[in-house]
Amino acid sequence: MTAPISPYPLLDSLASPQQVKHFSPGQLEQLAAEVRAFLIAAISETGGHFSSNLGTVELTVALFHHFDFLQDRIVWDVGHQAYPHKILTGRKSRFPTLRQHHGLSGFLKRDESPYDHFGAGHASTSISAALGMAKARDLQKQDHACIAVIGDGSMTAGMAFEALNQAGYLVTKNFLVILNDNDMSINPNVGSLQGYLNQIMSGQYYHRWRDRIEHAIKAIPLEGLSKGVAKAAKWSEESFKRLMIPGLLFEDLGFRYMGPVNGHDVHATSRALAEAKVKMKDGPVLLHVQTKKGYGYEPAVQDPLKWHGVTAFDAEAGEIIKGVVDPTKPAPPSYTTVFGKALVELAKTDEKIVGITAAMLDGTGMNLFLKAFPDRCFDVGIAEQHAVTFAAGLATQGMRPVVAIYSTFLQRGFDQVAHDVCIQDLPVTFALDRAGIVGADGPTHHGLYDLAYLRCLPNIILMAPKDENELRRMLMTALYCGHPAALRYPRGNGLGVVLEDPITALPIGKGELLREGEDLLLCAVGAMVAPALALAETLAEEGLSCAVINARFIKPLDEALIHTWARRCKGLVTLEEGCAPGGFSGAVAESLADAGILRPLLRCAVPDHLVHHGDPKRLLEDEGLSPKMLLRRIQQFSSQF
Repeated sequence: MTAPISPYPLLDSLASPQQVKHFSPGQLEQLAAEVRAFLIAAISETGGHFSSNLGTVELTVALFHHFDFLQDRIVWDVGHQAYPHKILTGRKSRFPTLRQHHGLSGFLKRDESPYDHFGAGHASTSISAALGMAKARDLQKQDHACIAVIGDGSMTAGMAFEALNQAGYLVTKNFLVILNDNDMSINPNVGSLQGYLNQIMSGQYYHRWRDRIEHAIKAIPLEGLSKGVAKAAKWSEESFKRLMIPGLLFEDLGFRYMGPVNGHDVHATSRALAEAKVKMKDGPVLLHVQTKKGYGYEPAVQDPLKWHGVTAFDAEAGEIIKGVVDPTKPAPPSYTTVFGKALVELAKTDEKIVGITAAMLDGTGMNLFLKAFPDRCFDVGIAEQHAVTFAAGLATQGMRPVVAIYSTFLQRGFDQVAHDVCIQDLPVTFALDRAGIVGADGPTHHGLYDLAYLRCLPNIILMAPKDENELRRMLMTALYCGHPAALRYPRGNGLGVVLEDPITALPIGKGELLREGEDLLLCAVGAMVAPALALAETLAEEGLSCAVINARFIKPLDEALIHTWARRCKGLVTLEEGCAPGGFSGAVAESLADAGILRPLLRCAVPDHLVHHGDPKRLLEDEGLSPKMLLRRIQQFSSQF
């Protein structure tokens, strides 16, 4: 029987990525085509980050043609553009497990492959990390290349320019920064830097004259001129260079600028990399590569935002596969949508409310606010630190800023939350989406630490809603409490409760007794309140009487309510979808200890270890937070008394 012909013959023949160094121009084209075809087929089955990876295929192939990444070092900024890198480095066969439990990570991981030199998940870290590798190389008398591939919106962050500044100052040799300019992060790029890059593109005709221009300028005999004429000539030199030479911003930072290059022409990109390897011997080089998100798959080109991260899809039809929906039972709205609509509703009667997000308009629901109030909505790009201090400035002038950021990304602005908002006691509201265990994106994206890193800050009010109606009420509470405030809520749909109209604020620091009991007190917060109520029902059938408190506030705690019921019950169980160290359970334990209340305590939270990627339900079970595991743990706990 004849074996089936592989659709990826060249890709399948790779025993190691080092073989790509010896490929002919025609083979490079074929390899890029096969990598793209495999990527489309694989992601259509598993889902994953899609359009960004399609945009880096030719660049990746060209890089492996010129460098050996067992010796050379490469750091891919935001790892969702590094699937082609994974495919070429021996992980093609594992793509059916992408982002699944114990499967291939959707990002780079140092312990997954010797070719993954730096883990990525958040943006704008590549230049700093690659520069650190370059200086370690120099100190150890080595000579391999160090490369940072940045883009997909990451150049909007100040950290990238901090690294460029130092790299240029150090005149770092064998150091290459590749700017993957695709006009996008997740949402379209914003800010004057994007305008500058567009200006470079419009002026690329002049770039071919660069060496001639510089040679002519250097030929001016300034030594024989008077001071005034020499000064004027020098001024003319700088003005002429700024007019005629693109990329001078990067030149002024100490980099040799090259480009722009068509990143989907593998031969042009390869030639540019060959030239860059020569120029890198004299100092740092920045290669500007222009790509398109979704290149090679028309639906993704037409709508790169929709195809940024996808579930399984029909590759031939270009349609994302959706689960079966019962039209008689419509799904409840997502927490994200409820937040966005509530913010619009409140802003209609208060013109001081403004919205801020960091390149995540759609992901945070802030797109609804932008549509309703375009003059009061600000997308600052991938710049969380700036977003927080920008909000602080607005608050000093009487505005009511709402900063909508994923829980994990606010960590990047922790210093600004502490110094610029909390120490000054400014009324900034933080809406933290994707709190808790998120799932397929893994450790860099789980929102597990917000309760711990915010609870320790002065003046802040910290809340978590049990359902979507309480989310609306907490948003109003935060906006009008007169202090820094944060509300954290999970990804996904709400519980389908009735949304009260009009929205009313909650009394600050007041929890809610949902059920009385005598044996155990289940004290829950946020997404764990509904499971706590269900557990109380099940345990009641076994003869165990459980009181249930919806804490609502992590700071300030409703100590009076918790202490009262802790004294009445024989034991206490805290439930939260966050890290155990420093989280909600820690706040409750500290409060009980301070009050001298000694009760057995079971803390149901995520232990002090990394939670990897996978299906959220499976991850909750692994962490002992699924309904089945919680019931087992509480049964064992209650058997002690």
